[in-house]
Amino acid sequence: MNAFRFLGDMTHLFSVLVLLLKIYANKSCSGVSRKTQELYLAVFVARYLDLFTDYISLYNSVMKVVFISSSAAIVWYMRRHPQVRRTYDREQDTFRHVVLLAGAVVLALIFNERFTFREICWAFSIYLEAVAIIPQLVLLQRSRNVDNLTGQYVLFLGAYRAFYILNWIYRYFTEGHQSRWIPWIAGLVQTGLYADFFYYYFLSWKNNVKLELPA
Repeated sequence: MNAFRFLGDMTHLFSVLVLLLKIYANKSCSGVSRKTQELYLAVFVARYLDLFTDYISLYNSVMKVVFISSSAAIVWYMRRHPQVRRTYDREQDTFRHVVLLAGAVVLALIFNERFTFREICWAFSIYLEAVAIIPQLVLLQRSRNVDNLTGQYVLFLGAYRAFYILNWIYRYFTEGHQSRWIPWIAGLVQTGLYADFFYYYFLSWKNNVKLELPA
């Protein structure tokens, strides 16, 4: 554990709390991609298969439970809650996320550190997380106007990945130049996907205007 890893975990956690607050308090999921949330649920379930078999620390176990349960709660709200599900932008959220799922499966089967079930699931979760935000970004571009909580949710998600890249760099220089190339490449791809959003978020903050993304 280091400061970059901790800050990454906290910004990730805060992004989830912001989204849950938006859905629970407003009884609305307008502007939120259900497909992205379903992809994140698949990411966490696949990555944390060791939850009941490998104990690392209380902090580690709690964070795993929080991310799985919060993702499941968001998907449940968007699919089952009578008020929330009526606000879902089905016509805008049309990105074919099954393509991302299939691509992550293929990559995990071909490029992994060991050809075991757990390692393939771990690689799958890394590849899928790198692109899981795409349906959300596409939805925001189509709707153009981004409310504050949704914008903050995406911002904190991007910050989480940026802190994790700093964490990997720090560990590379402090742990004998050991690195895992799969999360490095996937993390860079994931951070790159946020670049356009960060740019327009910064402009909206600088000019004190509502965040709007180009179509």
